[in-house]
Amino acid sequence: MLGKWAKVILLTALLSGLCASVQAFTTVGANDAAPAPSAAPASAPAASAAAPATDFSLPPENSQPPVRVALLLPLRSSVFGAAADAVRTGFLTASERKKDNLVITIIETGDSAQEALNAYNDASGKYDIIVGPLSRSAVTALVQSAAVRKPTIALAQPDLPDTADQRLPRQMIMMGLSIEEEARQVAAWVEHEKTPGKIFAISTNIAWQRRAVKAFVQQARQQGMAVENLELSVPNNALSATGLAQLGQRIQAEKPALLFVALDAAQTIQLRSAIGNEIALYGTSQLNPLTLASATAAVNAAANNAAASAATGTPPAPDNRLPELDGVRLVDMPWQLQADNAAVMAYPRSVANADVKPNADLERLYALGIDAFRVANEIAQRRSGFDIDGVTGQINVNMAAGATYFQRKETQAVYQDGIAVPVANQR
Repeated sequence: MLGKWAKVILLTALLSGLCASVQAFTTVGANDAAPAPSAAPASAPAASAAAPATDFSLPPENSQPPVRVALLLPLRSSVFGAAADAVRTGFLTASERKKDNLVITIIETGDSAQEALNAYNDASGKYDIIVGPLSRSAVTALVQSAAVRKPTIALAQPDLPDTADQRLPRQMIMMGLSIEEEARQVAAWVEHEKTPGKIFAISTNIAWQRRAVKAFVQQARQQGMAVENLELSVPNNALSATGLAQLGQRIQAEKPALLFVALDAAQTIQLRSAIGNEIALYGTSQLNPLTLASATAAVNAAANNAAASAATGTPPAPDNRLPELDGVRLVDMPWQLQADNAAVMAYPRSVANADVKPNADLERLYALGIDAFRVANEIAQRRSGFDIDGVTGQINVNMAAGATYFQRKETQAVYQDGIAVPVANQR
């Protein structure tokens, strides 16, 4: 499963539009023959002052044939199809802005992790860079297969046991959107801001929430903080009233410094209504269900409603802001928070059908596609270490050392007037 994006993968509506052509772009099925590879040698040239040493299997710098990129996505999947389409659209949108001698081929697969692994094995003999797979199960299968022989940009995090050797393939970048990494970033954030006292980490039994709490608790304890994780039941798709009452009693008795809430926005609103607004809440991007466009529209609509209400004496019309979350802190990507960010302004927003409700998780996957292309393009230029001011966050990649390093730092935000906005002093 996509983990953090559990709600996304259940969608059946696909985003449309923005599928513009690229310099060279084809689509093949997982079992179709791929375009014939170029005659360029597969090994990298010797290092020079202009090109850092790298073992990437890319064509030589002075060769004319383009770098061949395979985008491996489960576009035929009934479960992952909408997510895959969002990533593809973002990837192709970014490729239109900057084409540096790349040929892009899209390889379509279905639901099966084995099908994705078979498609990867076939593509690794025909392409220079592979972007994908997208599902956690497929990335896990790939990591465990020891089949990575080309620079590979995985679009999800693998599910590996805690006891497993965490060494990942030398040429594999894990750049999938990670709820666990967000939780660790929140832990680092609260270390600088918390008052003395214990932290309660709150979740339900939903898989992504348990993963987020586990990551937060581990990171916080490594930093010397005292954390206790508490799990609430969800009868009838709502937080248990009994559980909330018990939590409120514990908060009153133990006075925790803050709560880390591995919950979605609706659950956190219910939590706040039960325990009040006095205690500080921190959480992940799942606290922000609004797209940047819908948040901007809500602010503008609120201003217009207020003016109309004042003129007519009628109550203002409702909008989709979430004032119940004012003061709640979270991390999210620039694509969701910063309309004036230079990287965000460089790319068009995704375009959905008029009858499709804007979806924040699909917007995040569209942004992932944009940054995945940008990382692939850097690798194609033989850069083994680089930084990107990404639409998903500040990205740092280093593939020149003994093990591949990838880091994404997201934006810290706080709810004000019902929408999430970046905090003034980013830590």
